[in-house]
Amino acid sequence: MRKSLVIGITLFSFMFILSFSIYITIILLGNYAIDNKKLVMDAATTLVNEDGEIITKLFVENREIVPISTVPNHVQEAFVAVEDARFYDHRGIDFRAIGRALYRDMIARAKVEGGSTITQQLVKNTFLSNEKTLMRKTKEVVIAINLERRYSKQEILEMYLNRIYFGHGAYGIQAAANLYFNKDVSELTVDEGALLASLPKAPNTYSPFNNLELSKQRRNLTLSVMERRGYISAEDAVTLQRRSINVDFNKISENPAYLTYVDMVLEEAESLYQLSNAEILRGGYTIVVPMDTHLQNKTYDLFLDETYFPKDGPNQKVEAAFVLLDNETGGVTVALGGRDYVRKGINRVNVKRQPGSTIKPLIVYSPALESGLYEPYSLLKDELIDYAGYQPRNYSNYYDGEITMYDALVSSANAPAVWLLNELTIEEGKGYLKEFGISIEEKGLALALGGMSEGLTPLELATAYRPFASEGNMIEPYFILELYDRNGEKIVDVNKDERQVLSTQTAWYMTRMLEAVVTDGTARLGHIDVALAGKTGTTSFVGIEGAARDAWFVGFTPSVVGSLWMGFDRTDLDHHLTVGSSYPTKLFKEIVNEAEVDKNLLAFTKPDHVIELESPVRLVEIDDLHASLSFKGLGLTVHLQWSTSDDKRLYYHIYEVNRSGELIKVGQVEGSGEYFVRGINLFSLNDYVVKAYNPQTNIEGLPSNQAKVSFSLVGFEDSNIQEINKTP
Repeated sequence: MRKSLVIGITLFSFMFILSFSIYITIILLGNYAIDNKKLVMDAATTLVNEDGEIITKLFVENREIVPISTVPNHVQEAFVAVEDARFYDHRGIDFRAIGRALYRDMIARAKVEGGSTITQQLVKNTFLSNEKTLMRKTKEVVIAINLERRYSKQEILEMYLNRIYFGHGAYGIQAAANLYFNKDVSELTVDEGALLASLPKAPNTYSPFNNLELSKQRRNLTLSVMERRGYISAEDAVTLQRRSINVDFNKISENPAYLTYVDMVLEEAESLYQLSNAEILRGGYTIVVPMDTHLQNKTYDLFLDETYFPKDGPNQKVEAAFVLLDNETGGVTVALGGRDYVRKGINRVNVKRQPGSTIKPLIVYSPALESGLYEPYSLLKDELIDYAGYQPRNYSNYYDGEITMYDALVSSANAPAVWLLNELTIEEGKGYLKEFGISIEEKGLALALGGMSEGLTPLELATAYRPFASEGNMIEPYFILELYDRNGEKIVDVNKDERQVLSTQTAWYMTRMLEAVVTDGTARLGHIDVALAGKTGTTSFVGIEGAARDAWFVGFTPSVVGSLWMGFDRTDLDHHLTVGSSYPTKLFKEIVNEAEVDKNLLAFTKPDHVIELESPVRLVEIDDLHASLSFKGLGLTVHLQWSTSDDKRLYYHIYEVNRSGELIKVGQVEGSGEYFVRGINLFSLNDYVVKAYNPQTNIEGLPSNQAKVSFSLVGFEDSNIQEINKTP
């Protein structure tokens, strides 16, 4: 008896030690196998605009992680009922379910039922491969037991619901709710939750998009299981099973209009914030961007419209790039890198091109104004001059000799721009370019006309023009306004610091002159609904008469500043433009016309404490000067009359022509078309001429016709009557 007792105790002790050792081994092996990093799921990054509108999602797996607290209880119950009825009772392994599954498999002589718990399914999807071996199953059991020790049931269910695949690229319960019902998981009804719980076993088979009838049968089976488990009543089950399946397919599509913008967001995330593309695609970030979705889509549509592009021969598709910034913030509202842009393709927003005359305001005219030596109506030389072998020509081959800065800019004359840069010095001009964020190595006077080896990008030009629209302030453009991690913590807030690169006065003078380019100059073609200022630019293709390599318009309204380029990726004898900047100018106007217009955009607002730029005073030709002799008071008077300009700021200089033909100035009037020369000797009458005089430029016009003094009694009588009427 004692011997049997000892044997029993020994056997019990052995079994206890063996069981304890196995348990410890399971714990140790399980803890070793659990890699917490693998429990961190890939999540989709969402791009939204400033209004919270979703632009697109970027992902390896389309997943939006949600806490279990946002998943309704009836949705949780649907998954527990159909996947693991004893989920809340077991410790990771349900031996009863395993036994039942084995029994049914033996009866059917095939594998007809699984015995895996929700915890085991989570382990399999997270830590293990899909191989069907005894070792893999052993690992699954070991890790499941340890997972239950480490996490609560709710935490395990949360990880499971966020990880499982629901078909059509949707991972996790939130992405599935969006995909199938276009709603948040918190809004799911009982029957919708039952449908989603029916999918993980075979998403493609039971998808309502692929087989609506089979999907309904599977959903109704899940509702029956829920009723059998006590989660819903029999009456509710019958009612819900009668419902049709109303799905709202909300598949994430890749809008081709957004491809350039998305690529530039990814580039900025990596270059500025050290977030790789892979991290963005997996990290579950929320990125707030300043995109104007309406204008982005409209620009894309206009880029597809052939009527806005020159037709330069068969099979020759002119390319284009466009970028638009918000004047106030510097945020990029629109970016399009080509007419058929593909992901990671040639992004022409960042491709350097010869800027042509669009460089003139940056390297010539604003530096000249800043120097204090020149004003908008200062005279510049407009002559064909040779600068050590470099001889810039005006496009028209016409030269005025002298021209105001205003007119040189409006007409885009080349000769005065080069002359002025030579006067300022090239280094002075390049210094201002650097202030605008542009560094170049070239040192020749051709820089005044955009001549450089590499050129500038559309984004660089739009950024450089922004100070004209913003009282001389420079700001760095950006694509990422704010960036939040998967927990909703803000990790990026863009720096909007500005720096003054031009005086407010210079910026305003440039705005007014560039506005005249649009109303009266090289950019007047096309229709515009808002105030617009800007500059055209065209670069020549040497070798073919009249051919162009690049065509530009860079400009700004009171709210946005942008740049539009047209041309070919490679210019050659078969691929070149035969027109200039008219096409980009008209397309630019069409795009900004689509922006929401309010009264603040109809005119530029003059900053306080700056001098307004008056419109130019224009000289007029006088060919109808008439001189008559009249009696004024006690003497004779010559009464001069001529037609005048509507501009009352114009002066008129009065000249007497003596007997030797010399012109002797005898007076001037402002805005008037008559003058009285008093104290005339009847026996020594001279002829008269009048010259218009521009007070802005101090230039006289050509002399009028030479008027001889006429004599008539009518003149005397009229004069006497006028004098009598003036007598008290």
